[in-house]
Amino acid sequence: MKKHIIVLISALFIGTSCSANPIITNTNLSLSDKKATPETVSLYKKLHQLSQKGYLFGHQDDLAYGVNWKYEDGRSDIKDVVGDYPAVYGWDIAGLEKDDLNNIDGVPFAKMKQYIKEANARGGISTVSWHLDNPATGKNAWDNTPNAAKTVLPGGENHKKFTIWLDKAADFFLSLKDKEGKNIPILFRPYHELTGGWFWWGKGNCTPEEFKTLWKFTFEYLQKKGVHNLIYIYNTSSFSSKEDFLTNYPDDSYADILSFDSYQNNDDKEGKKFINEVQSQLKIIDEIGTKQNKLIAIAEAGYEAIPDPKWWTGTLSKAIGDYKISYVLLWRNHGWQEKEQKMHYYAPYKGQVSEKDFIDFYNLDKTLFEKDINKIKK
Repeated sequence: MKKHIIVLISALFIGTSCSANPIITNTNLSLSDKKATPETVSLYKKLHQLSQKGYLFGHQDDLAYGVNWKYEDGRSDIKDVVGDYPAVYGWDIAGLEKDDLNNIDGVPFAKMKQYIKEANARGGISTVSWHLDNPATGKNAWDNTPNAAKTVLPGGENHKKFTIWLDKAADFFLSLKDKEGKNIPILFRPYHELTGGWFWWGKGNCTPEEFKTLWKFTFEYLQKKGVHNLIYIYNTSSFSSKEDFLTNYPDDSYADILSFDSYQNNDDKEGKKFINEVQSQLKIIDEIGTKQNKLIAIAEAGYEAIPDPKWWTGTLSKAIGDYKISYVLLWRNHGWQEKEQKMHYYAPYKGQVSEKDFIDFYNLDKTLFEKDINKIKK
């Protein structure tokens, strides 16, 4: 089971310099940042290699809190259930632009840095999104007042403010260093769910050209500030065609991973709609990724409260099927009652109805967790 795939992938890594290995030598994958650090280039190659054997499992805010606990060193709802950590950890840096001490979900940035460094030391991978405030109104990211994006572009009235925000993001990314003082590679997913209209950068709130300019400016500005440890993820919500997915795409020189977010809703209790939608969208981005030499991923997914006891092997696994995705990340376990916020979670915990099925999901050869990648020879 799991041990077999580790042997196979270890052989893959050991053989990376061998010209007889077509999986490695025949790929045209290359990072969009031509000055990317060696560690970032290595991670990108590793993601490709791993995707040939399975997909990484990720979880948002996994180390920070879970159901009925917060900030317990070394704890994780995933680890409580299967004895292993996720391979990918999701984080969000909203609040950084305002100099907040905590992010949008209450996670102290100091702790976030600690968790990213701890995960990296174990072989884990971190991905970062950014629900940054609407720069035109000062309200949150969900204030979709039109034309905010236009105001941050060069010549716009909020351009200077925006560059200061980017400076803070640059400082954050550059502060992420391992024990040897090297920058930790990060999967960066800015301006996510762009085909939806709920964020100020989303569909209907700016033109495709404005979005492309926003993306390119962000990409180039961060690199100008010396940030070369990012792998850039282009991310949509639902889409129905190749043209729909690529409407705002900045071009191959500005993105490394193609992805989308997809959630199962309560009006789809059997998961048929979810499976069909994910399969349809994976078919589209798989074709794009193959043609344009990009990795693909499901950057957010889940079914709130996971009421289906067989959801992991019966729905999620079927939805992904045989597509060679890099990773799938489940949303966070906000597992406590606080003010007006309700308890909600997207991964199992001890005693949750889908716990047993998640263990079966964990034991599939194609699902890769932290131990699976931590044992690989670099």
